[in-house]
Amino acid sequence: MYWIALQPSPDELRQAWGWRALQFTPRVALVDEALLLEASASERLFGGRRGLLRGLLKGNPDLELPAWADGPTSLVALALLRMKRAGQPKPALLPDGLPLETLTAAGPHLSMLERVGCTTFGQLRSLPRAGLNRRFGAGLLLALDAVQGQRPERYPWLELPPDFDQKLELQSLATCAQELLFTGQHLLTLLQAWLQGRNLGALALEFEWTLDLRRLDGKPLPATEKMELRTAQPTQDMHHLRRLASEQLARTSLAAPASQLRLRTLQTVPWGGATTSLLPEDNTPGEKLHQLVERLSVRLGEGNVTMLEPRADHRPECMQASVRASESVGGAAWPRSVDGRRVRGEAAHPAKGDPLFPPWLLREPLRLQVKADKPLYQGPLQLLTRARRLEGAWWDPALEQPVLRDYFIARSETVGLLWVYRERLSAEQERARWFLHGIYA
Repeated sequence: MYWIALQPSPDELRQAWGWRALQFTPRVALVDEALLLEASASERLFGGRRGLLRGLLKGNPDLELPAWADGPTSLVALALLRMKRAGQPKPALLPDGLPLETLTAAGPHLSMLERVGCTTFGQLRSLPRAGLNRRFGAGLLLALDAVQGQRPERYPWLELPPDFDQKLELQSLATCAQELLFTGQHLLTLLQAWLQGRNLGALALEFEWTLDLRRLDGKPLPATEKMELRTAQPTQDMHHLRRLASEQLARTSLAAPASQLRLRTLQTVPWGGATTSLLPEDNTPGEKLHQLVERLSVRLGEGNVTMLEPRADHRPECMQASVRASESVGGAAWPRSVDGRRVRGEAAHPAKGDPLFPPWLLREPLRLQVKADKPLYQGPLQLLTRARRLEGAWWDPALEQPVLRDYFIARSETVGLLWVYRERLSAEQERARWFLHGIYA
């Protein structure tokens, strides 16, 4: 058997370390002041004892490294941990060289055992068992057998809750939103341990704080206030969530001092792990795009951070639209149809890969003068190509009739190459109308 004893500091992190330890073994128990892990079945999975210890102790930089010790039984590991905490050297002979003061079951009887000259496990084991049983009870003998591995060690094992919903009583009343985040660091640490233990990624969280007052200036107050955090991609990165929470709390005011903070998950998905690659272009330093967009959207407002997104429309002026960057980056970057639904396929953007499509489009088509059925723009235009016919937007209820155009590339003596189109004649028109729609650099 292989046991590991952990004693986090401060003690508030024991639950977080217990949940984190469940990633490495399902047999984790809280015994006295320490966490005990039975990891013999997990050694090979994590590359031996050294690899298991490295992953357990150094795999999470947000958790402070705890004091630890290992041994063949749980009580030996716990005794070695207590000796390390007290600054005592490790005995050469295990378990007989361990002092009795490190054994919890021997604590009530230490003074009497010391009077008879019994201070170590080995000296206690050399005494007659019948006399020990009559004088000190069966509990001491059972602990002695467990130290030597002669009795099975059974503990109430820790289990991860199916959902994360934790409350924290604040040490002092929080009068501003930033104080909530400072006090809620423990909840975020617990959340990361829970996500890693359940192998999940967080998409939506909710902070809820309890107000200490019921009325203010004669006006009733709600019992609690809430704040939601949402990410475009599932994450276990508490650094990013802390920055999002900090940005949002900076724009939040408390109706009254808060006395309790609650954090719960609203949406989680299975965690696929962090993508790793040996290619340098896949390991660019700095903040990820979706994280930057989320942080700026919280700071400036979602409507003020936009980006261009392709649309499934053959009209050049409708091939792209300005949308919220958080929506575009968060989902798959597929074009949308006119009704807003995402579509797939190369035909979603007909201008893609078209060498005749101009690099610059006017915001609105400019109507041209016509003389002798020829368009004019700072002089007569010479048509260089045959008509390229466009028929579309018959599905758009905002238009009275479909778009019917014939596009040409034209040359101007003063401007250069232009992209113009001619509207096809309707029954009410006597002469076709020409428009300038794009410019070639």
